[in-house]
Amino acid sequence: MRLLHFLLLISMSFFISSAAVKKTKKILVFSKTAGFRHASIPKGKEALLLMGKQKNFLVDTTEDASFFTTEKLKQYDAVVFLSTTGDILNNEQQAAFENFIRSGKGFVGIHAAADTEYQWPWYNKLVGAYFLSHPKQQKAKLTITDHKHASTKHLPHVWERFDEWYNYKSRNNDVKVLMTIDESSYEGGKEGAYHPMAWYHSYDGGRAFYTALGHTDESFKEENFLKHLQGGIKYAMGRK
Repeated sequence: MRLLHFLLLISMSFFISSAAVKKTKKILVFSKTAGFRHASIPKGKEALLLMGKQKNFLVDTTEDASFFTTEKLKQYDAVVFLSTTGDILNNEQQAAFENFIRSGKGFVGIHAAADTEYQWPWYNKLVGAYFLSHPKQQKAKLTITDHKHASTKHLPHVWERFDEWYNYKSRNNDVKVLMTIDESSYEGGKEGAYHPMAWYHSYDGGRAFYTALGHTDESFKEENFLKHLQGGIKYAMGRK
């Protein structure tokens, strides 16, 4: 009986350990560029790797589009496009990524992720808008419109910060907006009184989060921005 009890304890320990491993979330940070390349990409990678260690999720980074196959993507809970630009995936890779989202997984777009894949309508809906233009980098005031989301619940109602502020085109009006920018607080805004800068939505079976913030190196050392990004990743991974 003692031997049987011991074997049962060993089996239970193995089962619990295996379950714990399975629960560990994993993301892929993709930063390939075929257009303008942001100098902040290395700082972004460093910040996301550190965030994973601190918040108990695994992080892989790559600029190799061959990762976009059904077999390779299935190990991840979300894919982060870190200031990607231009045409970065071929037709087969696009199809694999569409299937990834349709399987219930997540997407996070940071800054120039909106300056990516202009000939892929599905991606336009996923990311939520395409980049149009931007003025010089400067301070501006952001208004938080949703304080319940994990990416914004820590932020003040009006958040003033320095960044590069995008104007957009081809917006997906089905997204849920998290913050807008006050165009009277800076020069160069082209969208008027309602200018969304971060949003999330359920899309084609999966989840998507996008933030316009993150152009500068300093962003990836800024506590409020990192918490904002962490909340978006948490949503995309499906963590409650």
